[in-house]
Amino acid sequence: MTTTSVEPRPATYREVFAVGQFRVLFGSYTLFLIGETVRMLALSVTVYAATGSPLMSALAYAAGFLPYALGGTLLLAFADRWPPRTVMIGYEVLRTAVSAVLAAGLLPVPAMLALVFVTGLPSAVASASRTALLPDLLDGDRYVLGRAVFSMAAGGTQVLGFAAGGMLIAAVGAPGALWITAATCLASAGLLQLRLAHHPRRRTGGSAGISETWQVNRALLRRPAVRALLLAQWLAPALMVGAEGVLVPYAAQVGAPDAAGLLFAAVAAGMFAGNLIVGRLVRPADRERLAGPLALALGLPLLGFALRPTPGYAAILMTVSGFGVAYQLALARRFLDAVPETHRGQAFGLLLTGTMTLQGLAAAAGGALGEVAAPGLVVTVAGAASAIAALMSWRTLSPTRRP
Repeated sequence: MTTTSVEPRPATYREVFAVGQFRVLFGSYTLFLIGETVRMLALSVTVYAATGSPLMSALAYAAGFLPYALGGTLLLAFADRWPPRTVMIGYEVLRTAVSAVLAAGLLPVPAMLALVFVTGLPSAVASASRTALLPDLLDGDRYVLGRAVFSMAAGGTQVLGFAAGGMLIAAVGAPGALWITAATCLASAGLLQLRLAHHPRRRTGGSAGISETWQVNRALLRRPAVRALLLAQWLAPALMVGAEGVLVPYAAQVGAPDAAGLLFAAVAAGMFAGNLIVGRLVRPADRERLAGPLALALGLPLLGFALRPTPGYAAILMTVSGFGVAYQLALARRFLDAVPETHRGQAFGLLLTGTMTLQGLAAAAGGALGEVAAPGLVVTVAGAASAIAALMSWRTLSPTRRP
């Protein structure tokens, strides 16, 4: 007699949001995204008003990202050594204090940038603690859909947050916006303190620090399965982001400089739609089968920029490219199963750190290449490189065989 296995159905958003602790974590994360978006914009405006320098304004905007790479290589061990609620609350309190100091206007511009950079180092640890807590709250496919919800929140913030932040700054000024950021940080800390349950640290004994962070990172990278999954999630998206480094000059090249915002929003909208559709409507086994084609969709649409499309067509290509990011949902559960539970926080931190570092480098490389080549050609090259990276990871992206 043979038995027919029943393919698991995809989870539903109702099932995910029915978990009260997930709602608390998601609410805190939403407040974090809102506050961080407003803070980056307000700080950039403040620095530009004080210096009149576009370079200094850009550095102010990037100051929230740059510490992530350094913190991820030095401090990630604390994500498993300290309870996640303690890490997240502590970081929100720190962000509250920093936002208040910036809003008060007590520091000159160099000191402001230094403060943001130094206090941003723990951001990698806080993000790792938050991400590693998610599988403790959601099981099975609910965990995958929970990851999709977080990705959609990030994408939605990019689409709406910058416009809303700009209007907020226009209404209350940059200092007022920074005070509002401080309020969102404090609200997030209060929500976590009052509503999030205590979860014990994953590792005990010894002291966490730089040496342990390096040691565990090396141990994780030496695991073939973990290394392959990391590369599959790092390379193709990072190379695609190289195209974003020249979207502003591309819009100017085709005679529509104001369309740059449309192109950036199209990427975020595609990411939102991909996570929404693939996460909710596609069965888990079908997600695995679609991982390779979706990863290719990151880069292949960008080849169309060789024809110098108008902003409308270019936005469609960028939307399709952003949709392809949903391929990572097929790898979410596999990555969770591949890493040791005692190092889960650091493993997720390593994933996030590599993602932000490589994407930042790719965007910078795209901008540098744009100094000597036409922006449309740079986007095309970035798309081809992303597609090649997806093909190189095809074995990892292929469905896992089950007995």
